[in-house]
Amino acid sequence: MRKGLGMKNIDFRKVVPDYLLLTVGSIILAINFDIFLAPNNIAPGGVSGAAIIIHHFTGWLPGTTMLVLTIPMLILGFYYLGRYRFLIRASYVTVLYSLGIDALATVLPSGVGDDLLLNALYGGILGGIGIGCIYRGGTSPAGTSVISRVLNLKTGIPNSQAYIMIDGGIILIAGLAFGWEMALYAFVTLFMWGFVADYVLEGPSVVRTAFIITDDPENVSQALSRRMGVGVTSWTGKGMYSKLDHTTLFCVIKRPDVRILSSIVNQVDPKSFVVIMQGHQAMRGKLR
Repeated sequence: MRKGLGMKNIDFRKVVPDYLLLTVGSIILAINFDIFLAPNNIAPGGVSGAAIIIHHFTGWLPGTTMLVLTIPMLILGFYYLGRYRFLIRASYVTVLYSLGIDALATVLPSGVGDDLLLNALYGGILGGIGIGCIYRGGTSPAGTSVISRVLNLKTGIPNSQAYIMIDGGIILIAGLAFGWEMALYAFVTLFMWGFVADYVLEGPSVVRTAFIITDDPENVSQALSRRMGVGVTSWTGKGMYSKLDHTTLFCVIKRPDVRILSSIVNQVDPKSFVVIMQGHQAMRGKLR
């Protein structure tokens, strides 16, 4: 009876797309490992980088090595990062990614060229696409990101700093193993990996948010609404230097409309102060 109720509570319309993303992302990561990273000894941190180093010295299957290295991360993640929700999805990704590396290595070409820079760049791009899909599916591979997150929770060290220290340490070992030139290529891959993953996760920066501090809010907001068709929100703030009250207007515009907004605001209130910021997504809801 409880089992049935549990199944009823599962939203398959969300779960199925999530697991499709996890599957696609894991396969992309495995292909990337076999084509761009392992054949060129590019070890951009993480468990995958450690597996490449270990494989170089021992000949052990890298996918199996990754799986063994990841088991302690899964245990840590289970206790500190979400219990069964984390364990189920992260285990699925870990097993598919790790075993996929060894399985696909028998059918994929061992590298596509000798240009190390191109391999480093495309390894970062393809890896970023794969990890971005996995993030969108609601989890991450149980690797060094788990350690960095647990360190953040236990010690207060910023997650990004812990991540850089751990992955940087692995790249340092790769430099000792393969030469410092290879370590530099690994840093290129790591940078591209993170950049592309953010792009896949958040999407292109297609919108801009505008903050306009003005003493003529009615005319400025009416001009923006009439000539650009945008909605404007306002609130009152105080200048801490002048101790005077001013109105802050907020609106979201498309990237090509930045100059138009600046021109309109400058015409209506030349004394206004305008700040334009990047945004990734704007969703329209119903406000009462």
